[in-house]
Amino acid sequence: MSRTAEFGIFSPQAGMSFKAIADRATQAEQLGYHSLWFVDHFWNRGIPDADCLESMALMSGMAARTEKLRIGTLVLCNSFRNPALLAKALTTIDHVSGGRLEIGLGAGWMDEEYRGYGYEFPTMGARLRQLEEGLKVLKLLFGEKRASFAGRYYKLDDAINNPKPIQRPHPPITIGGSGEKVMLRIVAQYADRWNCPAGYKSFGDKLGVLKAHCTAVGRDIKSINISEQLLVCLGASEAEVEEKWKMAGRLKPFSITGIKGTPPQIVEQLRARIAQGITFFTIMFGDFGPPQTLDLFAREVMPAFA
Repeated sequence: MSRTAEFGIFSPQAGMSFKAIADRATQAEQLGYHSLWFVDHFWNRGIPDADCLESMALMSGMAARTEKLRIGTLVLCNSFRNPALLAKALTTIDHVSGGRLEIGLGAGWMDEEYRGYGYEFPTMGARLRQLEEGLKVLKLLFGEKRASFAGRYYKLDDAINNPKPIQRPHPPITIGGSGEKVMLRIVAQYADRWNCPAGYKSFGDKLGVLKAHCTAVGRDIKSINISEQLLVCLGASEAEVEEKWKMAGRLKPFSITGIKGTPPQIVEQLRARIAQGITFFTIMFGDFGPPQTLDLFAREVMPAFA
């Protein structure tokens, strides 16, 4: 018997209309996917002129149009929003959704976006320090009646955030990243879920580093949901798989750690990953997830892990 796993759809919104995204959310909900995840980018590096809806407003819109599907972003860029305002906005989205918000947060990386929109682009070290302070601010505002904080980058002075999120103590926080010295320590201290990004060199090594950080901060790694950002190239036949891979194989870094195959072949490859400790997958489909692919995965792959 296969071990249980959950499946979300990683759905970058570049090039998609609001209606197309809403249709995907409706289908994903009907098929039993756990969640739908957007990206926090102002434009797509590969197709910069394509339409790209802003993620926070998009999450709120999708939350209002669904009833069971969880809604998140892989990942919100800490640099783009003051964390106190972000806490207020995320709390609001949790209420709009009736308690279905997933919070994804990261340090930011796409330097041309920072420059284009007039944001300072600090060093990686500074962005990681800002991320850690931002997480502290979020948790204070989610939990405290009145929150005060005096950090290097952010400050709160008797701040009030009412109502509190529906999900208690707060919506699940996913942190995406695999930097071994700092990012995985931040995951160990603050995350409910760690999302290992596509293109990593060794998942086992990364997980080992995370376990060491958990030990250092006195946390049981079993309290962290282990997730992988995974490209899946799925076809009804091997010929269809190979045809789709002609495009999917070019989607680096996703294709570096991606999998391909018919439904039974995908099931076996997922089982191998679950054996490593992964319990959640944020899937980017190699053909960008048209309705027939979402349906095939839900009908012939997901039941093996129910």
